[in-house]
Amino acid sequence: MWKQEETAGGEGEQEREREQWVEARRNPSKSGPILPDEVAFVGKDVEFKGVITYSGTVRIDGALEGEIHTDGGLLVGPEAVLKAKVSAGTVVCQGTIHGDIHAKDQIVLRAPAVVEGSLITPVLSMEEGVVFNGTLEMKPQAKAERVRDAEDNVVGITSRPPVQRLAA
Repeated sequence: MWKQEETAGGEGEQEREREQWVEARRNPSKSGPILPDEVAFVGKDVEFKGVITYSGTVRIDGALEGEIHTDGGLLVGPEAVLKAKVSAGTVVCQGTIHGDIHAKDQIVLRAPAVVEGSLITPVLSMEEGVVFNGTLEMKPQAKAERVRDAEDNVVGITSRPPVQRLAA
């Protein structure tokens, strides 16, 4: 006969580990991203194919093939394997991602992460021990981009036409 305590003990330990992991990412005293309170989990035995769209923060410990779209956070656990195109606010990866990642706020790669694909982000943090094969494009955050675009379109009263040089 099985004991409920034994079964719950394993799940309880995993739940405590997840909570500690998430709390460590929310703690503003540590370096790294501050993540929203809402967190959903995709367990390590879960395999998913398709498109995921959500708000808030999701931690993935399983396998995913497809696309992820969010303005919130994506946490990729050390055993996770993603073959996906990712568009998110913040991405924190300790697992494996094969595909392009576009983050509005930042990408944090923590050992033993393996990332193959192009990264587009205003801020990138990468620990020693991370394997990254791909391209990196660092674009300023949206607010700074809008301000710069507005400044480019302003013409002052003191503006002069460009000087033309004549060949001798």
